[in-house]
Amino acid sequence: MSPDEYCQQKAAKSGSSFYYSFLFLPTERRRAITALYAFCREVDDVVDETSDAGVAGAKLAWWRKEVAAMLAGAPTHPVTLALQPYMATFGLEGQHLQAIIDGMEMDLSQTRYLDYAGLQKYCWHVAGVVGILSASIFGATNPDTLRYAEKLGLAFQLTNIIRDVGEDARKGRIYLPVNELQQFGVTAADLLNGRYSENFVKLMQFQAQRARTAYDEAFSLLPAEDRRQQRAGLIMAAIYRTLLDEIERDRFQVLHQRVSLTPIRKLWLAWKTWVRG
Repeated sequence: MSPDEYCQQKAAKSGSSFYYSFLFLPTERRRAITALYAFCREVDDVVDETSDAGVAGAKLAWWRKEVAAMLAGAPTHPVTLALQPYMATFGLEGQHLQAIIDGMEMDLSQTRYLDYAGLQKYCWHVAGVVGILSASIFGATNPDTLRYAEKLGLAFQLTNIIRDVGEDARKGRIYLPVNELQQFGVTAADLLNGRYSENFVKLMQFQAQRARTAYDEAFSLLPAEDRRQQRAGLIMAAIYRTLLDEIERDRFQVLHQRVSLTPIRKLWLAWKTWVRG
């Protein structure tokens, strides 16, 4: 199996909404974004699939060295072998890959966030940076495009947090800020035990509005001259915003299940967004 094939398998296997946005890209950009996505999946899986924090930390340390080796021209993993040719081509920075690993390490040491400011820092590492790298691959000629992509990454992560509230709580992680749980009268035990209430719905409506504001702010930053190149990101946004709408329409039934869109619906949204330009 070639490095490109390995990354393609990793991306397709995940079933992520991101995969659908890659389908319409030119070959070189598609290979680059697939390799980047595979890298994110690899380091994320370290945290999600390794129960021993010490072992997970050691694996992330290995990935740090592997990124450094890739930048020095000596990658050994299929993902870094696939990604290396595109680092210079698309102006990707190694420090951004290291920042993503920083975010994974935060998950090993921190399971709660006192306020939104703290959560934003985490979101920047695990999503904002990914947005910047992705926009660079898609094609960015204006610095505002990278600001748009960073803000869009935040919106995606806030949507993920809403979708995964129950699942994350069962893993021992609560990303909803502590002061906001207190503000709306919702406890960690409510999340863990799947207790729905009007207070919970109000809390989640507050979170959903924050995510929508982030989407709107992101779109306002996207320069017209780069819009066509950034269609892959706009596909992701169409899918994620539709998911957010579905979750809210169902009054945030996210404590006992993971809400998702069907593959055919994702594909329809992807095609519709792509042809619209």
